[in-house]
This record gives sequence, C-alpha cells and structure tokens, in this order.
Amino acid sequence: MAIGLAGKVALVTGASSGIGEATALGLAEAGAVVALSARRADRLHTLVARIESAGGRALALPGDIAVEAEASKAVADTIAQLGRIDILVNSAGVIQAGGVESLSLDEWRRVIEINLMGTLYTCKAAIWPMKAQGAGDIINISSTSGRRAAGMFGPYSTSKFGLTGLTEGLRQEVGGAGIRVSIVEPGATATEVAGGITDPAMRAAMAQHVTKDGAMQPSDIADAIVFIASLPARVNVSQILIRPTIDTAPM
Repeated sequence: MAIGLAGKVALVTGASSGIGEATALGLAEAGAVVALSARRADRLHTLVARIESAGGRALALPGDIAVEAEASKAVADTIAQLGRIDILVNSAGVIQAGGVESLSLDEWRRVIEINLMGTLYTCKAAIWPMKAQGAGDIINISSTSGRRAAGMFGPYSTSKFGLTGLTEGLRQEVGGAGIRVSIVEPGATATEVAGGITDPAMRAAMAQHVTKDGAMQPSDIADAIVFIASLPARVNVSQILIRPTIDTAPM
C-alpha cells in the first residue's frame, strides 16, 4: 500500500520526545504538514528545524494541554496558521508510581489531567472543525496498562482505562460525520517516560522496563499511527495493541 498524506494537516501533542516526536517525523515524511504541541518549546523548535531540513513543513505551538484554554488554543492555532486540521494525535502523557493509599491526590490529579483530560480538551476542540470538513482522524495513545491494571502505577492505569472509554465513546459519537477515532496501546517502548517518577526505585525499574532487550522504538509506534491515518476513509482501525515480540512483563 502506498502511504501518502500530502495535503493533510496534523496536530501532535507531546511532540517534544518519544512517541510524539517520532509520530511528527513519520507524518511529515508521509507528506503531512505538522503542528507540534508540548511544554518544552526549545525541543519543539529543534524538531521543526529537523522536519524542515528534510523538506517538510512544521509549526511549533508550545503549551500545556492539561490547561483547557491552552489545549483548545493548540487546535485553534493549527487551523488559523495551517488552514485546517485533518489528523489529531494525542501523545502527551506522564506516569507516576503509587496507589490510592500511597500517592497524594495532587499527583493523581496531575496524571489524570494530562493523560485523560488533556486528550478530552483537544478532542472537543477538534470535532467541529473536522465535522465542517466532513472528515478527520483522532488517534489517542494509550498503553497496555489501559487494558490490564497496574497497581503500582495507579493513576497512570486509571487514566488509560478512562482513555479507552473516551475513545470508544467518541468513535460512536462522531463516526457518522466521517471522523475516525482510534486508540493505540503500546507495550514497552524506549522513551523518557520514567523521568518524572518521584520514587527512585520505581523510576529505575520503569527505565529498565522500557529500555530492556527487545523493547520497541518510538518509530515503531509512529509507523502504526501513519498506517491508521493513511487508510481509505471507509476504514476505521479503532484499536491497535502493540507489544514487543519478547514480552512477559505485566505492563
């Protein structure tokens, strides 16, 4: 199948590293113009330069999608500066170790606000523009922890279970308007996800998990996202679970 996204405009959240960064590169390589959202502006500008040096076109939109106004603005600015929004990839996410008893409610809120509410904010902002176009793709990045609870990472698993419900409900809600909604659930992928875990032992364990022999690379997940967006309009791949070939871990 020839993959081409020429003429499409994509917004990728969490684009400053990991799966988001790789997805931005993959979409640009396939021909899409890419808007990049994340909190680390310096990394976004570096990524814009990298995409443009390869002949693509990209736009940096620094901001925090956990803030509703900033998430909505990322969508509005994409449309204002690039003319439309055809593809929304929600890749921004954080993880924290702990459970109901051991972790503060502030930490629970932070994870859920970024992983779940931030995705809700961008989805809500993108629906009407996509409806006006008669088409669009919304692709949410989850985790294997969104289908199999991980008690030692309570808020993360909770946010990803919630994301599954949000994604499927939205698919049913907007499919009739030509908008495809998908969820991608990666297993161990070599990213910086462990960096924000406050517990040193759990941070080291997660870092080992995502960099172990056989762990996937962010580009592997990006390839699946480009595939989803490149299929004929009649096809909605609603869910993809991607695990390393050698996978015995519970996450």
